[in-house]
This record gives sequence, C-alpha cells and structure tokens, in this order.
Amino acid sequence: MSSHKKEFVDLRSPLLPPAETRTTTADAQPPPEMLSIDQMLTKYCGEFGFWQFKHFVLTCMAWVLDAIHTMVMVFADRQPSWTCEPGSGCVWDSEKSFCELQPESWRWDNNEGWSTVAEWGLVCGQKYKVGLVQAFFFGGCMIGAGIFGHLSDSRLGRKGSLMIVCILNITFGLLTSISPDYWTYVAIRLLTGFSNGGIGVCAFVLAMEPIGPSKRGIAGMSTFYFFSIGIALLSGIAYMFQSWRFLYVASSIPSIIFLVFMLPFISESPRWYLIRGQTNEAMKIMHNIAKSNGRHLPENVCIVLDKEPKSCDDHKSIEIGTNEIVKGSVIDMMRLPLTRTRLFLLMGINFASSIVYYGLNLNAKNLKTNIYLSVLLNSAAEMPAYLLTAILIERFGRKPLGVGTQWFSAIFCLIGSLIGSYGKWKGMSMLCGVLGIFGMAGFYNLLYVYAMELFPTVVRSMAIGCARQMGQIGAILVPFVVVTNASVSFMVFGICGIVGGILIFFLPETLNMPLYDTMNGMKDVSNMF
Repeated sequence: MSSHKKEFVDLRSPLLPPAETRTTTADAQPPPEMLSIDQMLTKYCGEFGFWQFKHFVLTCMAWVLDAIHTMVMVFADRQPSWTCEPGSGCVWDSEKSFCELQPESWRWDNNEGWSTVAEWGLVCGQKYKVGLVQAFFFGGCMIGAGIFGHLSDSRLGRKGSLMIVCILNITFGLLTSISPDYWTYVAIRLLTGFSNGGIGVCAFVLAMEPIGPSKRGIAGMSTFYFFSIGIALLSGIAYMFQSWRFLYVASSIPSIIFLVFMLPFISESPRWYLIRGQTNEAMKIMHNIAKSNGRHLPENVCIVLDKEPKSCDDHKSIEIGTNEIVKGSVIDMMRLPLTRTRLFLLMGINFASSIVYYGLNLNAKNLKTNIYLSVLLNSAAEMPAYLLTAILIERFGRKPLGVGTQWFSAIFCLIGSLIGSYGKWKGMSMLCGVLGIFGMAGFYNLLYVYAMELFPTVVRSMAIGCARQMGQIGAILVPFVVVTNASVSFMVFGICGIVGGILIFFLPETLNMPLYDTMNGMKDVSNMF
C-alpha cells in the first residue's frame, strides 16, 4: 500500500508546479509588492532623473520671488537724497541745489521729486521709522509661515499653498507702490510679509519630496542658489528703478511670470497625496516619474505609508478611499517628546541664524560703501558657499557641517565688530561681512535640508513653518540692531552664530536616514537606534 502511495506522489509531482511557483505562471498575476515612496524611487522610478530635475528647477524659482520680496526693503527703505523746503532741518547743498539727509536719518521719498513727506509728517532724524517698517514685514512673515505651513500639510497642499501666496504677493506688491501715506505702507508691507512667509516653506518641501534619499542632500543644498539669484536680480532691478514706487511694481513682475508660465507645469507632491488618502493620484505621479526617467514601474507595485498594510486587500481599501486620512498637527508634535525636543531646538537655531543672515544683508547700508555693490557681493558670496556645503554634506553629515558653518560666520562677525567701518578699515569691514554671509548662507541652506529630515510628512511643512516663524521673530529684531552702528551689529551677529552652533550639538544626525510619512513610523525607527 505504501509503495502505491509513493508511486502516486512521484507521478503527481511533475504534473503540478510547486506551491511557491504557481502564482508566477503566465495566467496568474505576480504577487503585490508594497513599497514606500523612498523604496519605489530607489528601486524603480529613479532618485533624480529628468522628471525630478524639471520639477526641482521650476519649483525652486519661487525662491527667486522670496528673495526679491524680502530684500527689496534694502533699497526701498534706504536713506535717499530728496528735494526739500528751507527750514526742514536738513543740510542744504548749494552746488547740487538740493538738501542732503544727515547720516543715519531717513525720509519718505520716491527720488523723483514726488515726495509726500509734508503730508505724512516724516522729517529728518526719524531713522527708526525704517526699522518699524521692516519689523512689520518680518512679523507678517512669521504669521504667514505658520498658517501656510499648516495649510500646506492639510487642505491646500504644497502646490495649492504656493499658488495662493504668489497671487497675494502680486496683489500686495502692486498695492504698496500706490501707498498714499506711511501707515498704509506699513500695513501693506505687513500683508506682503504674511504672503511671503509661506513661499520658502511650500517651495522647499514641494521640490524635495519627490527626490530619492541618496540625492536629497545635494539637491536640497542647491535650493538656495535661486535665493541668491533673486538677490542679484533685485540689485539690477533696483539700479534701474530707483524710485521706490516703480521698484515695487517691477519687483512684482517676476511673481506674475512664475504664476502664469511655471506653476501650471509643477506637480503636487506624491507624499501629500499619500497622507491625504489619495493613493491613486500618488501612483499616477510615480508612474509619470518612472516614464520621464526612462524607467518602468510594474503594475503590481503598491504604494504604502511607513506602516505596511497586512494584505493587498488593505491596500485596495486605501485606493478606493475608504481609509482615514493621516493627519498631524502642532499639538501632535508637542505631545511626542522626540518631535517636541527637535522642534524647540530647531526654532532656537533658526532664531539665531536669521538674525545673522538677514542682519548681514541689511547691515550693508552701515558699511558706507556702494549699496548696490555690497548687496551684489553678498549674493555672489552665497553661491560658492552652497557649492561647498553641497560637496561636503554627504561626506561629513548635517550636524558637523552645521556647527562649522555657524562658527565660521561668527568668527568673522566678531572680527568685524573690532574693526569698525571708518577710514581705511571700511574695505576690511565689508570683507568680514561677505565672509560672514558666506558661512551663514551655507548653514541657512543646510538648515532646510536638516529640518525636512527631522520630521515626518504629516507635520513636515508645519515644523518648518514653526521654525521659520521663530526665524522671523529674530528678523523682526534685526532692523533695530542694524540702525545702531556696524560694530555693535557685528558683535550681536557673532554671538548669535556661536549660540546657534551650540544648539546643533543636541540634534541627531540624519545622514542616509529615510523620510518618514507618519509620526509612528518615525518613532519606531528612532526607538531602534
């Protein structure tokens, strides 16, 4: 009997394939392969191909707008020459037939004789009026960064938020040019800051999320090239349009070009679609990425969050939208000790670095040199800083490079505070400012890459928005530091750079770590280490 059974088994085995190979026959579908976005980019779609390059360049053009709308104050609120009436308290130059403002004084004017100073009651010596305007602008940036960071993670998405801020920037920029009085000007600059505060957050996250893990550091360090290009472009615009009214009109034109000719060709982030439960839309983008990069994404590949579903049926429920949307908030970040600590440290670092970065740019007018040349040199100094940090970021990691760039900037700021900006030391003072910008620009770029990798997708824009809010508080204080003198300003910037470098020591290294989608996914992996 046993021999007959053995023969039956022997006859049966060549007729039926083994159980593990039955699902791979021509008639059967291959088993589903469930991958995260990072895994899908690495294995099938390509980490940085033609699709990512086009998307990255188009999205990062928004940084040009950020630079223009932020740094326009350097030229629009500068101390101009202006026609005046006798008895106004200014110094009359009989040879030039106009009066010159005293050093460190300010007056509202368009440099073409269309001044309304008498109506607004602004006279010489009110230098803190400039600081107030700039403080209101950065206050608006602080509010906007938080609000649009939240909207970018929730209802509007990255691309929707970017579209809204561009429309608002165009509107407020044009309204600024027709301000009838000082306080209207201040109010509109506050609103401009509100819209401008969301540009950097939305653009950076949208540009970086479709890029694979091994290319993310270098790509992220290239983002701020566009910010420097914006500053250099603004120098040329300001030189051609020296009337502050025409300057605000001209500085709004790049936003119109971006909104009409570039934004329609930018895709929404697949990671945002994924956390919003729109898996089909996320998969469409991933297929487009693979196709544009000359790769093939198999049909059996399923896209999942950090927590893999137990079966393909679970994944199908995601596709038809029956699953709940994965949400996150600032409260969620505060509840989890891991994200709470990271958020507080990031906010403190951003506060200190913003004082140094914006302060060194605004401090150009204190150096008693050509303001157009100073701003242009500052923007030129930033570009090699981005290149150097992009080369070093994958070799040394985020943490050591962050400390090094902060302290490099701080050293030259402290040297500048000892030199002063008078006589033969004027050129050396400018050099210290340029080297300070070199170090801090490299760190400021690194900071966005670092912040992005410290938080999961559900709260990523909110976390960067909160950090940017704290940075804008620092920027609010900067104008009141700058109106003192160059030596005091340099001293403050040096101290802030040292403190910022110390705070980085308490953050973890994120080199070669994946981008997490959910709070639980990040927490579980962090617990493993």
